[in-house]
Amino acid sequence: MGYVFITSACFGCGRLFSYHPNRVPSIRDPRTGSREPICRDCVNSANPKRLANGLEPIVPLPGAYEACPEDEVDWG
Repeated sequence: MGYVFITSACFGCGRLFSYHPNRVPSIRDPRTGSREPICRDCVNSANPKRLANGLEPIVPLPGAYEACPEDEVDWG
């Protein structure tokens, strides 16, 4: 068994980043309705605004921005 880095562009800022696909925070694309990953910097930027609007902060799951075991990835 190996570990994999899933890498794509952040939906918020467009920067490439690596993440665990089952743990990374995501937001729904208003055009397509699909869930899109967001990077740690965008989470940190969004949280003060969320709190100011009475929303709960986004708390990434442990390991959200780390490599993941390949058997945890749904390749389908």
